[in-house]
Amino acid sequence: MARLKEIYKEKAVPALQSEFNYKNPMEVPKLTKIVLNMGVGEASQDRKKIEGPVTDLTLITGQKPVTTKAKKSIAGFKLRDGMVIGAKVTLRKDRMYEFLDRLVNIALPRVRDFRGVNGKGFDGNGNFAMGLKEQIVFPEIDYDKVDGVRGMDIVICTNAKTDAEAKALLRELNMPFAGETGGKK
Repeated sequence: MARLKEIYKEKAVPALQSEFNYKNPMEVPKLTKIVLNMGVGEASQDRKKIEGPVTDLTLITGQKPVTTKAKKSIAGFKLRDGMVIGAKVTLRKDRMYEFLDRLVNIALPRVRDFRGVNGKGFDGNGNFAMGLKEQIVFPEIDYDKVDGVRGMDIVICTNAKTDAEAKALLRELNMPFAGETGGKK
């Protein structure tokens, strides 16, 4: 079982149950999925530009990404309907917990001038979105083999009803929010 999943079951569930007065442990919010997205605008001009991000996402997640295509044509961007413009991966179950563990404990501390993730990334329904400026913070990526530094969007979806519940859940899973000392209470 993933290390973060054990932390969730042993520490986070009882802590959240007492904090939000849940009667049943099944009421406690949990992670449902994590979606990683890399937009590659240059891929509309050159088809080979998508191979780098696809390889990077495969190395980072251990899962082959799906290429995303343009929904409609935009002449200003020289973009036609159906052109490949990015790649995304949806992680669930153990891979999701393993990725979040690596993100929180290995990748985020390697970000330059990192002082915690911005706590304003919640959407009102208990989901948290954040961005990374460079994919090279992950140890799986070999800096010498990277064709270019590019960022990615990371969306952490939970079944929490409110942002406060989702933030408490992520805090219990050691997510370091900016302005809070030590990440976890």
